[in-house]
Amino acid sequence: MKIAFAGLGVMGAPMGRHLIAAGHAVAGFNRSPDKARTWAGATGGRFAASVAEAAEDAELFILCVGNDDDVRQVVGEALPHLAAGAVIVDHTTTSARVAREMAALAAEVGRFFIDAPVSGGQAGAENGQLSVMAGGDADALARVEPALMTYAKAVKHMGPSGAGQLTKMVNQIAIAGVVQGLAEAVHFAQSAGLDTDAVYDAISKGAAQSWQVDNRWKTAAKGEFDFGFAVDWMRKDLGLVLDEARANGAKLEMTALVDGYYAEVQAMGGARWDTSSLAARLQARTNTKG
Repeated sequence: MKIAFAGLGVMGAPMGRHLIAAGHAVAGFNRSPDKARTWAGATGGRFAASVAEAAEDAELFILCVGNDDDVRQVVGEALPHLAAGAVIVDHTTTSARVAREMAALAAEVGRFFIDAPVSGGQAGAENGQLSVMAGGDADALARVEPALMTYAKAVKHMGPSGAGQLTKMVNQIAIAGVVQGLAEAVHFAQSAGLDTDAVYDAISKGAAQSWQVDNRWKTAAKGEFDFGFAVDWMRKDLGLVLDEARANGAKLEMTALVDGYYAEVQAMGGARWDTSSLAARLQARTNTKG
């Protein structure tokens, strides 16, 4: 399949690599050209100096960029150059509104737009174990699903355009609560003078087990946060969630509270820390009181 990939960051670069390893011809574009050149040299992909160059006659155009405005710009530049009937798959986490806008824009010129945010983080992208939640035309998704499965462990069609982004919002709501619970649990264990490694061994085999506990308990206990999904990104995602909740009437008290806690982490200098850095906020508050 002739594929274009725009956005070769910590997620997009390994996703594009998996596509090439599976035998697809992939042209890669990145806003920072040096990243795209390095990626092309390391993977055997083709360097593209512009979105238009990458998109030329592509049957599948994948993007993983920053926000709604980035998606609008990239899709607008790509559409005139794509092959007839081409499918655009957007892995960016955006508003549901922009997903519907782009789907309508693509349909006007005989192309398809699938909103397909992912969960699994950088590790999931590197290991080809992402979970993809997709909204849009089911037949178009089925046509490109084999390509997506080169870097995903699951692709789930959630409904019409925007449904993928709404599902990702559900994912982020659930994570926000779990990570705050994790932070408080680690903080309590330390305040009680417990051996945090022993606590992990005890609770991780029961009902408290989760991905966050398995992957973030020990690093949070050590105060290590310089990795993973950044606080800035989480606040962007939670902002989308809270905007949507205001529109649909959902009551998200806990999500709004945790968003405020992340604002405190940003003020501490933790904008690029991992989301488990909510534990650092609690420790800082304890030190201040002490």
